[in-house]
Amino acid sequence: MPDKPADEFEDILTGRRTRRTPAQRPAAEQPQRPGRARRKFTVDALFTDTRPQAVGVQDLTEAKTIALDRIEPDPDQPRRSFDEARLDELTDSIRKEGVLQPIVVRYDGERDRYVIIHGERRFRASRQAGLEAIPALVRDVPEHRRLIQQLMENIVRDDLNAVDRARALRLLKEQMDDAPWEDVAAEVGIRRSRLFQLLDTGKLPEPAQEHIRAGTLSEKQSRALQGLPEVYQKALGDAIVERAIPSQVATRIGRALRQSGRLVTTDEGARDHVAELLDLAIVAGEDARAAQTDRLLESLGKVAAGDDAGREALAEIAAVLGTPKYTPSRVTRSVGELAQALSHADRSDLDADPALRDRLRALAAILDRLTGSQ
Repeated sequence: MPDKPADEFEDILTGRRTRRTPAQRPAAEQPQRPGRARRKFTVDALFTDTRPQAVGVQDLTEAKTIALDRIEPDPDQPRRSFDEARLDELTDSIRKEGVLQPIVVRYDGERDRYVIIHGERRFRASRQAGLEAIPALVRDVPEHRRLIQQLMENIVRDDLNAVDRARALRLLKEQMDDAPWEDVAAEVGIRRSRLFQLLDTGKLPEPAQEHIRAGTLSEKQSRALQGLPEVYQKALGDAIVERAIPSQVATRIGRALRQSGRLVTTDEGARDHVAELLDLAIVAGEDARAAQTDRLLESLGKVAAGDDAGREALAEIAAVLGTPKYTPSRVTRSVGELAQALSHADRSDLDADPALRDRLRALAAILDRLTGSQ
């Protein structure tokens, strides 16, 4: 039987001989195109993820899942207080969905522990949720950079109370070899004026600082306490919390107290003084507004009569009420409004309201003294 040509093969079913096409020839017999080298595969190519979802994606070598009993908080962490209600909400979320964002830790080789850089709330909530491990990124961050990063995270998120920020800023200044405050502000990316606002909260008495940590006294409200004697800082701070005083009203009370000539030195006296000014500043209803007007007229009458003590009281009242400075145009407008209000009234209407009649008489007497008629 003659030998088969190299490019033919016999079909075992039909017995026919068929010439191979170029595509059916063994790879070794395939003709090589000129100028094209045979493709080579490397070991790395065998482990490369070529799926579409892997394009532009790089694995993180520092990402790990770490047992909670090997993680501990940073003792120098700026945060010193945690909102229990928000922590409980995060705990419930982690129970349902797990930890959606890894925490950031550093490895302490001496004690074989992972110390938290960012994410202590997630760590605490995971522990409360009963988890045994948590996803984490392990990073080696120098000591002074750790504090800066922790501050930056909380300042950008506005998630750290002012007292703890002030403490961390002072610690950072020490770590920066007692650098000027301007350098500290630049390091954490805040304005110098903003830095000193934060530092001022650290000068408040401990009860006021505790209110700030607990979130019952805002930093903006606490500015009303600055520059006051300590007994007044405590009294006004407690009043703001108990009566939910808006920051603009608290600011007016603080200003009035700083320029007051009748400050006291006892806790009880300071509380009474603050309560008196708050009752004057906050009016709810016609009765309160009438009492406010009577107090103002009384002080104006004393000043018009030449009572110097009355002038100090009047200045305090004006600060509490936030009254603008005197201008002729403003008085003219007020006179016009009063004239319009009285344009439809007659003697019988005023006789029917003795309190209003007395206020008008008091105002008339003040105007007579101020204009030199008496």
